[in-house]
Amino acid sequence: MVLPCNDHETIAAIATPSGESGIGIVRISGPEAKRIAERVFRPRSGPTTLTSHYIRYGDIIDPEEERSIDEVLLTFMAAPKTYTREDVVEINCHGGVGVLQRVLEIVLRAGAREALPGEFTKRAFLSGRIDLSQAEAVLDIIQAKTEEGLRLAEEQLRGRLAEEVKRLHEGLLAILVSIEAYIDFPEEDIEPPPTGRIMEVLENTLTTIEVLISAYAEGEIYRQGVRVAIVGKTNVGKSSLLNLVLDRARAIVTPVPGTTTDVIEEAVNLSGVLIRLIDMAGLREPRNEVEQEGVRLARSMLAEAQLIILVVDRSRPLEDEDRGIFREVKGKRAILVLNKIDLPSCIETEEAQKATGIKNIYPLSALRGDGIEELKRGIVGAVAAGRIHRGGGELVPVNLRHKRVLERAKGPLEEALEGLRRGIPWDLTGIEIKQILSVLGEIVGQTTSEEVLEMIFSRFCIGK
Repeated sequence: MVLPCNDHETIAAIATPSGESGIGIVRISGPEAKRIAERVFRPRSGPTTLTSHYIRYGDIIDPEEERSIDEVLLTFMAAPKTYTREDVVEINCHGGVGVLQRVLEIVLRAGAREALPGEFTKRAFLSGRIDLSQAEAVLDIIQAKTEEGLRLAEEQLRGRLAEEVKRLHEGLLAILVSIEAYIDFPEEDIEPPPTGRIMEVLENTLTTIEVLISAYAEGEIYRQGVRVAIVGKTNVGKSSLLNLVLDRARAIVTPVPGTTTDVIEEAVNLSGVLIRLIDMAGLREPRNEVEQEGVRLARSMLAEAQLIILVVDRSRPLEDEDRGIFREVKGKRAILVLNKIDLPSCIETEEAQKATGIKNIYPLSALRGDGIEELKRGIVGAVAAGRIHRGGGELVPVNLRHKRVLERAKGPLEEALEGLRRGIPWDLTGIEIKQILSVLGEIVGQTTSEEVLEMIFSRFCIGK
């Protein structure tokens, strides 16, 4: 279903999360917002007519029963100085589920339609108040899990990515105009555009697009977090380590080998980076069907992990089972934890480094907590070592949709450059530049289909 955005419809929704709270908000947007508000709101003092951008104190009244439903603060904001550029009303009620639902029902009976997910933000986009990349940033702000993730979302909301796209668009458009003028008006003796200049613009555009594509990987670290798998044989202290990093008892810990048979995933914020820790069954030959499934899941998680914490029991000599795990981890980004330093040592650091090939080693006692702060810093450092560095430049936020659009623009750019080197006709270069401009326009919503818009805005919560 396509999300409606009919200028004649007024929409309403509860704009705060479900559950009990001190305050809840019912939001109304559309041409009938003021009329609906004046019908259901009775101020405790002053005129009954609402003035734009003033907060009024009063009651929401059920017009059918003429009785008060809730004591509220109501704000009317006249278009265009609103989130949607339509007339907007926000009713601040008490935050109970029942009272909010009752107020919404009264507003809907007074003439509003219940908003669909993301419909307020979609109206802000369609009215031109924000572009599509900024609309997506609203969702990123809502879903941000770290301070850095929030900063990137705010950069996008301020139009950082849109500015980059605009700069690329202007450079390509200038080249296209010169090519088309040369082709369309031969009688005017217009000079052909210098091939060197065209190639320079195309090469600079390609370089910028490649940088933006590479920035996606780093941005995802802050948006979605880094998947970090805790790996080792049974009973080396993987679950104890998980609990220690989380600073709470999340996994069951017993002296019995094979206690963990399922995959446990928990998130923790370490120095502004969201770390998704994955505890799993010990990697060994399974002894029953339950263990077999646990080991299968563990190997699946190991393949998907972006960083591995390999845990070895320092109090026991290395065995063939350990070495088998070392072979599975080889070639992956990993750090080594030598656990149980509270017990007599059977493994030296040099021996462990030689056996695993891992340079970053952290002695630890998961029982007492010794060495945990050094390990946390090591996890963050290992994540940072795998990040993309841009020579001190600021990261431009790029999400998965943007990345895919940029990858589609990259192909025609490379083809246009190759064509210029082979001396193809100007009109073919112009066609390729038009294609690139059309693709880039999808990032900010200039050339985006209704189907894509529906997909984007349907991810929003109702009321935003």
